[in-house]
Amino acid sequence: MTMLRYAGILIFWILLAALLYWVRKQKNVVFWPLLALAGLLAFNLASTEQFYRLDWREGHLYGVPVDIINHASKVGILAIGMTLVIAVEGIDLSVGAVMAIAGAMMATLTRQHDVAPAYCVLAALGLGLAAGVWNGFLVAVMGIPPMVGTLILMVAGRGVAQLITDGQIIIFNNPVLTYIGNGFLVIPFPFILMLALFALTWLFTRKTAVGFMIEAVGDNEVASSRAGISARSIKFLAYVFCGLCAAIAGLVQTSNIRSADANNIGLYLELDAIMSVVIGGTSMMGGRFYLASSVIGAILIQALTTTMYAKSVSPVVAPVFKALVILLVCVLQSERVKRRLAARHQTA
Repeated sequence: MTMLRYAGILIFWILLAALLYWVRKQKNVVFWPLLALAGLLAFNLASTEQFYRLDWREGHLYGVPVDIINHASKVGILAIGMTLVIAVEGIDLSVGAVMAIAGAMMATLTRQHDVAPAYCVLAALGLGLAAGVWNGFLVAVMGIPPMVGTLILMVAGRGVAQLITDGQIIIFNNPVLTYIGNGFLVIPFPFILMLALFALTWLFTRKTAVGFMIEAVGDNEVASSRAGISARSIKFLAYVFCGLCAAIAGLVQTSNIRSADANNIGLYLELDAIMSVVIGGTSMMGGRFYLASSVIGAILIQALTTTMYAKSVSPVVAPVFKALVILLVCVLQSERVKRRLAARHQTA
């Protein structure tokens, strides 16, 4: 079994090296967050015992890498929606509160024994869509600055979640609903859910004209409007989709802990989602966006967090190291650094 584990680690690193080489040859922006993730994984390979140990029990994989992709999934789901919002030169600070609202609704409905699990999920997703509609109305229709418009729901959202749960932490153990955040199909179900959402979003934005319109609005709203693109509608839809993604992430986290805690579910995850998008190379000024890089950024953040905990770094100090790594990746992706590296490569 030990030889099999070492062989699996070797194959993983060969595939990762091949992927890095191919992405670099394509001059894809995903190279830098992927390189940072590879460097972090190499650091753990050299210095962290049992980091790559995987156990196969009852048809499922267990281990630190599995935990990383499991916990990174909810941030990855948030990052997918946040990517489109940032691409239209917006921002959504309310996604953590929307997670709490969606989780509160699902958990509260489970207390009513005659409510089917599918209805609980649909009701929670409906609230996420409603939150997205609210943010989209304030930002796209009313013209309120995104920072202010979404801050309203960020502040009020947890109060709404408290109203839904009547100020209590609601515990549930419905096997169907707990599967969302704890199920396995060899690998954790939340990771599969994130990949499915990524695939659908990629198809919708890269195989239709929607992605082009999102980038056009983010790059130059006036010019895109004169070209016949409804900038208001595109911004509105981006916020609605982000609200839906936040609701899905809320279901995952609520299901994972089997309870609705309005004060803590999604707390500060909006910051991790924004950092994932920025690490992925999507500019805060809007325009071109990179979904795959955002997802890799989410995995990088979770891998970094797990590494610091494995090294006994205090949770109080951990954000400092996280900020330094994120700063390094963002500097490497800056246009000035890219130009200098390209010039040095041509000189060599």
